[in-house]
Amino acid sequence: MRNDDHIIGIGDVAASARPEAVLKTFGLGSCVAVILYDPLRTAGGMAHIALPEAAAGHTSSRAQPLAPAYYADKGMELLLRHMDRIRRGAGTGGLQARLVGGASMMPNSRYLIGKRNVDVLRQLLAHYAIPLVAEDVGGELSRTVFFEIANGKVTVASPGRKHIVL
Repeated sequence: MRNDDHIIGIGDVAASARPEAVLKTFGLGSCVAVILYDPLRTAGGMAHIALPEAAAGHTSSRAQPLAPAYYADKGMELLLRHMDRIRRGAGTGGLQARLVGGASMMPNSRYLIGKRNVDVLRQLLAHYAIPLVAEDVGGELSRTVFFEIANGKVTVASPGRKHIVL
């Protein structure tokens, strides 16, 4: 792994304005990677979202709190803060979004977590007026994502399928 490679774990966020940086996340099932890119400033970021929202009144019973971007709303807010910082206060203007993941890993599940993750993230992108320019979502396969900051290229790898470039 190079020094400019960043691995985004479940509930994590990273952003960079270094052209040589590559952001990666592995094994997306029902989770969704939301990727923001600013082609004018060559800056981008990624969040690995696990769930659409916390249940009302939910508090974690874990000894360790959940990662900051575990839920879509908090994850999107955090990703936007990271992007604003590296873009020096540019707001949401000029950003483009891509979504990857949201698979149905348990086809008979009534919870439809993957679909709900995608739906909530689409609503959040619309709320922030960030255009969704590409997506690879749904289905029943896991996905690994590689995001190159230099050119905004997002490559999606899945077992048994050719790589997709968004």
